[in-house]
Amino acid sequence: MTGSRVVALGHYQPAKVLTNDDLAALVDTSDEWITSRVGIKTRHVGGPDEPVDEMAAHAGAKALAAAGLQPAEVDLVLVATSTAIDRSPSMSARVAARLGMGSPAVMDINVVCSGFTHALATADHAIRAGAAERVLVIGADKMADIADWTDRSTCVLLGDGAGAAVVVAEPDAGRPGIGAVLWGSVPEMGNAVRIEGTPPRFAQEGQSVYRWATTQLPPIARKVCEKAGVAPEELGAVVLHQANLRIIEPVARKIGAVNAVIARDVVDSGNTSAASIPMALSKLVERGEVESGAPVLLFGFGGNLSYAGQVIRCP
Repeated sequence: MTGSRVVALGHYQPAKVLTNDDLAALVDTSDEWITSRVGIKTRHVGGPDEPVDEMAAHAGAKALAAAGLQPAEVDLVLVATSTAIDRSPSMSARVAARLGMGSPAVMDINVVCSGFTHALATADHAIRAGAAERVLVIGADKMADIADWTDRSTCVLLGDGAGAAVVVAEPDAGRPGIGAVLWGSVPEMGNAVRIEGTPPRFAQEGQSVYRWATTQLPPIARKVCEKAGVAPEELGAVVLHQANLRIIEPVARKIGAVNAVIARDVVDSGNTSAASIPMALSKLVERGEVESGAPVLLFGFGGNLSYAGQVIRCP
């Protein structure tokens, strides 16, 4: 059976940067309050002329260029997002049109913060089943559009952006570039992270999410490594959903990835939901912080109290 691998990455963020001091002019907060509680310093915010599909297309174009592929060579486009306003055309269809693709299959995947790792697994499955050979996988969210800018507990968290990966067939199925996914959810806690209402607004039960993430996720993440046949201490990098530095650091420590580079893009980008993992990984690779071929743990979690993780080989 053919496996798959990630061959290139790309990311995009809006030019406008919102600092903690900027937020202090909007709500009762401060740089010290935000930094001490979530570790975030800045976040990028898109304007009205930067919809989700445009950010996604920019990231996708960069990933395709890095892979040396033409848009017409892609046969499947997957966009993970929870902030698409329109039902149709989907974000994936709009990305395909923006990039001038041929006739790819197009599909949006909404699993909120773990959307990218779910989409990456879907790409791997499609390739293994013979349904695709070259897949563009994108995580893109415009969280500023759904933020409650009067709620200091949530608006300080959110940022906008997109990250993309090009996934291709790997003939050597004995050493796949994308390991088996481990995914699931906690249905009875699904209401702990919400995007609801008209207009839709983001809300969460912060303490419940924190306790769940820091206690329940580390053993699940270790099982992801076990499924891939990789010991935690062998990991070259750990890229968790960039939700909150106070979640990322203890979870990474409990996994036991003592030699790994830990992605901390949340400090500069905030919580960008489905974009956070591919964007953080793209930046690590761009800066040369992870060796090509090194095992990297990707682990998404959040909305729906869903999670999904896999170990990939760094492109």
